[in-house]
This record gives sequence, C-alpha cells and structure tokens, in this order.
Amino acid sequence: MNNYFIIHGSYGNPYKNWIPYLKSQLSKRRLNCIVPSFTTPDKQDYESWNSILMPYLKIGYITKDTTFITHSLGGIFLVNFLIDNKIKVKEIITVAGFNNIQFDKDNSLYDSFYMKDENLAKICDLCDEIICIYSDNDPYIPIEKAESFASIVKGQNVLINNAGHFNEKYGYKEFKEILKYI
Repeated sequence: MNNYFIIHGSYGNPYKNWIPYLKSQLSKRRLNCIVPSFTTPDKQDYESWNSILMPYLKIGYITKDTTFITHSLGGIFLVNFLIDNKIKVKEIITVAGFNNIQFDKDNSLYDSFYMKDENLAKICDLCDEIICIYSDNDPYIPIEKAESFASIVKGQNVLINNAGHFNEKYGYKEFKEILKYI
C-alpha cells in the first residue's frame, strides 16, 4: 500500500504552514495521505508521539512502500520511530530536519527525541531514499546542523535559499518545490 504521511513538528499541527497544501496536492494525484496530529507543546515527548503513530503501523498503513514527509522535529521523531521498530520504508523527505540542537528555551520539548549520531545512521538500512531539504537562513536550525543531519542519514541535500523555517512566517502556505521529490 502506497501511503504518504506528513509529520508536523513542534508547535505544529496538520492545519499549519504548507501541510494542508501538500495534502491537497497528494489527494489531487489520488494518493492516500495521512496527517496525524501530535501533542505539542504540552505533553510533547517521544513516547506520546510514538503512541499516536504506532496504531498506523499496527493496522498496516506503514509498509515498505510508505513515504514520509516531515517538518522540523518531525524528522528526528520519525527516524527514531522507524529505527526503534525496525521498519523499512520507501522514502523519507525531511524539511528543516535536525538532531541534538540545544535551543535557548524549551529544551525539554526536544531532548526525548534526540539520538546519538551512530544510532541515527541506522536509518540508512531502513529506507530506499532520503531527501533532506533545508534553508540557509533558518532561524532555528543552523545550516551546519541541517547539513550534518543530512550527511549522517546519507540524504540527498536540497538547499533552498531564503526559506527560513519553511513556515507561514516565511511564506510557506504552499510548497511547490517539494512536489518534484514525491
């Protein structure tokens, strides 16, 4: 079953930024698209997010033919989830993906998701293709951290200049560029 999942990040939801646009574009292509809603920022931790995605695995919606598109924290969450459960998938597209960044505030919202780099690299055995999209002026994810994440997961690097954090603040109610990777 070729399912597409869009995983939002911290402070996100299925109705923000470019997620509704992408879901509508996938629907127009007659592709099955699922956009779970994760708890954020209250009760945001790996275990609570895991409990939201796990039922999709149990009912067979996550298979070797599944594509995941993630934003921000959704990237490291998904990689962690796939590695923990030894799930092979077709493709992962991370947008503003990162690991192990210590932010000025709210670090408790992120720490449970982070992995050691050597564990993060295990995703390479579980995915046919990984594409890492990032910006040169993201106010949260320094370009070095985005490039490091892409390097460790052996993802195809896609730099989009002046895209910020790929959110509404930077004009990302639509995200046409991502469609060529799906």
